Parts: sequence; structure tokens; C-alpha cells
Amino acid sequence: MPSDEAMMGEAMRIAEAMLFAAPEPLEESEIARRMPEGLAVGEVLARLKQDYAARGVNLVRVGKKWLFRTASDLGWLLSIDTVEPKKLSKAALETLAIIAYHQPVTRAEIEDIRGVAISKGTLDVLLETGWIRLRGRRRTPGRPLTYGTSEAFLLHFGLEAIGDLPGLEELKGAGMFEGVLPSGFAVPQPRDDAALMEDEDPLESDAQEEFIEVVIEETEASSEPAHADDDRDVPEADE
Repeated sequence: MPSDEAMMGEAMRIAEAMLFAAPEPLEESEIARRMPEGLAVGEVLARLKQDYAARGVNLVRVGKKWLFRTASDLGWLLSIDTVEPKKLSKAALETLAIIAYHQPVTRAEIEDIRGVAISKGTLDVLLETGWIRLRGRRRTPGRPLTYGTSEAFLLHFGLEAIGDLPGLEELKGAGMFEGVLPSGFAVPQPRDDAALMEDEDPLESDAQEEFIEVVIEETEASSEPAHADDDRDVPEADE
């Protein structure tokens, strides 16, 4: 019978081959199906991640998926042509932060937290980036759509899980808060569970079409006096 260390080595080779050949990040469960019996896939991937820690490519986890990525300190060597990214507006960044920390959240709840109406195009721009997604419908009158972050959000910001977002103390240390905070002030513990919450219903097949109709209505009404915040999103200026 092969030794435990030999089995571990073979399992690491299998996982390595699967990850290199995969066109996209792989779920742990998918890798586990190819593992030798008696070995935990988490331990195998942890060992493989350690082996690649000092190499030109690193093994990283995003959510429940794994992928190889160029070491962060070597990325500049592979840059040939660069595209200057267009920045999101302040309103879009605030909206994204609210969705990340308060998900699942509705448009009305976002506006309540920000204290101003969401300008036309803001949610549309964030959906186009792929950083947010339609989750479901809130079980309240009108059954509004709920929003949450996506796997692309984790990939772009280099997060293993949504819980890795900075907490209150980290935000204070980064200078995000000035002066004395109100008593009882706290930063929510973010969560992005794939399963719907108790107060959410699944999306119908026409949910995306409904969202597009809302965007069209907002665009047609753009000639009317604006009551949203002055920092409105201009679609051609946002990515």
C-alpha cells in the first residue's frame, strides 16, 4: 500500500493538473471527486497553495473556487498593452459599498442608507461591471428586486470571501472616519450567501427584462428636473 505522504503527493499532482487545465476557477467539490479515497481536498489544496507561495504563479481561493494567478509582485512584467480604466463615480462607489455590506438590499433601502435617491444608470453600470447581481425579490409590497455582490466582485478586489471586507477598526485606521462617531455606530458583518434569505423570493424569468424597463424609464425621464444627488452617474464615464 502506498504511504500517506505518497498519496498526498499524487493528490497534489492531480489537483495541480486539473487547475492548470481548467478554463475557469474550479469548485472544491469538483476537485474532490478526483482525489484518492481518504484524503481531504482542503488539506491537499492547502499544501499545494503553500508549495506555490513563493513561485511566479500562486494558488488562490475565491469563495469556494480555486485558481492559479500570477504572483502580485510580477504582474507588471506581463503587461504589454494597458487599458486605462474609467473610474466609477462617487455615487456608484457608495452604492457598491452599501450593497457589499448590507446585501441582500433593495433600491429603496440603498436610498434610505445614502439619504438621497439613486441617480439614473448607477445600478445599471454596476450590473454591467459584473460586480453586483440580481438576487431575488423582497417579500414586501411591490416585491422589489434585491441586489448582492458577485464572484467577479471578489476576484476584482482580491477577496477570498465577502467577510474579508474591512471592519470598523480597519476603516478607522485607513482614515475613512473623522471625528467622533455616533454612539452605537457599527459596520455590518457582510455576507453573500447564495441561498435566499427568509424574506426573499426567487427571481422570475422576466426579472432582467423588468430591470431594463426601469432603466429605460429613467433614461426617458432624464429631461425632467433631477431630485437625486448632484453626483449623478454618467454612463459614458463609468465602467
